[in-house]
Amino acid sequence: MTAARRTLAVLGGADGAISTIRAAARLGVRTICVDMRADAPAVAHADEFLDLSTRDVPRIAKSLAGRPDLAGVVSPASDVNLPSQLALAGRLGLPCGLSEGAVRASVDKSWFRALCARLGLPGPRYVRGTEQEVLRDAPGLGFPLMVKPVDSSGSRGVSLCHGPGELAEAVRLAREWSLSGTIVAEDYLEGAHYTAESFVIGGKVALIGLAERRLTPPPLFITVQHTMPGPAGLTDAVRPMLDAVCAEVGLREGPLSADVLVTGTGEVVLVEMGARLGGNGLAELLGLVHGVDVVEQYVLSALGEPPRLDATPSGCAAVRVLGAARDGKLIRVDGEERVKALPGVVDLVLAAAPGDHVERYTRAGAKLGYLTAAAPGRDTLAGVLDEAARLLRFEIGEPL
Repeated sequence: MTAARRTLAVLGGADGAISTIRAAARLGVRTICVDMRADAPAVAHADEFLDLSTRDVPRIAKSLAGRPDLAGVVSPASDVNLPSQLALAGRLGLPCGLSEGAVRASVDKSWFRALCARLGLPGPRYVRGTEQEVLRDAPGLGFPLMVKPVDSSGSRGVSLCHGPGELAEAVRLAREWSLSGTIVAEDYLEGAHYTAESFVIGGKVALIGLAERRLTPPPLFITVQHTMPGPAGLTDAVRPMLDAVCAEVGLREGPLSADVLVTGTGEVVLVEMGARLGGNGLAELLGLVHGVDVVEQYVLSALGEPPRLDATPSGCAAVRVLGAARDGKLIRVDGEERVKALPGVVDLVLAAAPGDHVERYTRAGAKLGYLTAAAPGRDTLAGVLDEAARLLRFEIGEPL
């Protein structure tokens, strides 16, 4: 089968899928985007659109079964679609480096905490359970606490609880975003935030980059910028931790993204993991600082081809997330072409178009898009990002 005839099923049409669909096109691979939203940002970039819920494995399998061109299935930048990816690969006989353990560690935050504890890795104390159970047990940990749904992504339903008077609202918010109705409350750990973006081959981390992560202030903790590379010593400390996790969950091949926190005492904590590409352009960053198109290698791996990760580290790169200051209707975007023409700007991905209703940036899924830039040094990189921010303007009117 030639590359031109192969088709890749992409589960989910959020902005995080755009880079995968573009990479597939560069490789001559067609794409089918599966989503219930015909206006999802990635749909317009795909060759075909399948209007189904990504959770409806039987109907997706029925729609795709018997297609000789179907060669792989992926869930880029989305934990919630990983169970469907694994199930569809099994039903349709497609390549897949995932395992049941890797999927569960990605979609259940409390299960990942227990996994880290089994491996002897540092982590916060926590309790998990129903709304009533967490309301009963969480005060025993003391405050402040982070309260989260075990099965959401993109910081949905996550909040910082300073004391008993805030617990009920924090638990209610977490329950609102949990499909399973299960909540985890854990010690709030202060420190420096990073994201480890990596690619696994043969059950071990073959390529890794640590990104410094800038967040919105508490209580929401939403990412606003990633910058690579991070401290070399910290990268060396995180790699064996991720290798241990891969061995424990049986992750054989593919991307692995993990949130990392370094406490004030220097303790390195794996906060969460996802056996998929990191969102907000993280995989592109990993590629930029190592001279490898990581997203293309992800596509090749999904098609059953061996990924090639010969790296030549150079320079630095960053992603800045674009968010609205208020809810409203997006009237127009000014400066897009001028930003794309700036030296150092690698990509500008817009997740909203004029006429769309946009939200104030209080959750990862509400972003307007993201900007990727690269430069030889950090001062130059900061200048590129600042100039792009000056040129790019989003006019937002009254809510629809």
